[in-house]
Amino acid sequence: MDDPFGRIYGLTDAELESRISDLTSKYWKTSNPHVQQQIASQLEAHQFESKDRQARKWAESQKDLDSGLDSLINVS
Repeated sequence: MDDPFGRIYGLTDAELESRISDLTSKYWKTSNPHVQQQIASQLEAHQFESKDRQARKWAESQKDLDSGLDSLINVS
């Protein structure tokens, strides 16, 4: 069986944001609570992946900033 959550990791950031927008739209268009629950679980997984990517990018940028300052400080 195909893992629907496994396909999230292969998406680009733009595709991921597009999918989040699409799922949000579909969630509010349906009145079936069972379908809303399924969409909500997919939406949550996509949002988690998006936030995780943002956190990794932020951490990487902070790492680059920290290493850039080391060469400027001369302790004798």
